[in-house]
Amino acid sequence: MKIAVLPGDGIGPEIVAEAVKVLKALGPTFDLEEAPVGGAAYDLSGHPLPPATLELAKSADAILFGAVGDWKYDTLARELRPEQAILGLRKHLALFANFRPAICYPELTAASSLKPEIVGGLDILIVRELNGDIYFGQPRGIRTSEHALFKGAREGFDTMHYSEPEVIRIGKVAFEAARKRSKKVCSVDKANVLETSQLWRDVMTKLAADYPDVELSHMYVDNAAMQLVKAPKAFDVVVTGNLFGDILSDEAAMLTGSIGMLPSASLDKNNKGLYEPSHGSAPDIAGKGIANPLATILSAAMMLRYSLGMTGEANRIEKAVQTVLQQGLRTADIYTEGTQRVSTVQMGDAVVAALA
Repeated sequence: MKIAVLPGDGIGPEIVAEAVKVLKALGPTFDLEEAPVGGAAYDLSGHPLPPATLELAKSADAILFGAVGDWKYDTLARELRPEQAILGLRKHLALFANFRPAICYPELTAASSLKPEIVGGLDILIVRELNGDIYFGQPRGIRTSEHALFKGAREGFDTMHYSEPEVIRIGKVAFEAARKRSKKVCSVDKANVLETSQLWRDVMTKLAADYPDVELSHMYVDNAAMQLVKAPKAFDVVVTGNLFGDILSDEAAMLTGSIGMLPSASLDKNNKGLYEPSHGSAPDIAGKGIANPLATILSAAMMLRYSLGMTGEANRIEKAVQTVLQQGLRTADIYTEGTQRVSTVQMGDAVVAALA
């Protein structure tokens, strides 16, 4: 099975190397082909998503992605910045459904910023739409304002929009996922202010009639943000748009102890996917050997389950991660008193040992 390995920038190469190590330790032979992406690709070819990298991603059975971005690229034109690589991959490959599970392992309740009784046993799945919303809406840009109070000033503008088919397809993904869990879907929007959100809510309500066994609720995004820290275990599957999903999934990550524990899968209609940790490139700690590789390793497990049909191997990786946590091994981001601090490489080695 062909896996495109795209390490990217910052800590990306370090954490992807550990996930690759784990994949190789499983036994099955994978065709792992690496290519530059993000700032690393810009340095080599002048573009964050070179044609060769895109073609590799298209031809692969799945994509293992690290992270992109670095402050040194902030002065580039927007279309040349590293972040355009991941946006481009999502768009070119039609990866519209993003799964972000937020699970608080029993061993990490002390690492969460919330009380153990609030996060203990937490298991949420955030389903984020990836191809629409304000991130891709047109028109957008910077122009001269015609507003009476600010006439002549520079203003930035973006467009938020969703079509009914876009909402239906992500809604179906969320409802189908809920059927395999606790059969509850919370649709998050801002329908009291945004027309886009009113359409979203109307479509979700209509779609719910096709899933009578699943309970649908609606929540405004500001309330959802509050409830995630007040009573997170009340949620099962959360479905929302691109912008709100981006924010809420990062918030949910901290409930688990660290965003370094949160994997993700971005899937097309046929379950081909791009798998990456939910965190960014963290250039401030790149090369220090302290980054947490577990989100990337767990992303590799999701890749085996969703795109490669290797559920048994996925279960083995997830069990190995839990074993390592039970052994008390911790990278800096999840370290608490009484546990053993380890490096990025040591954590990867420990997962490999636990697989055996």
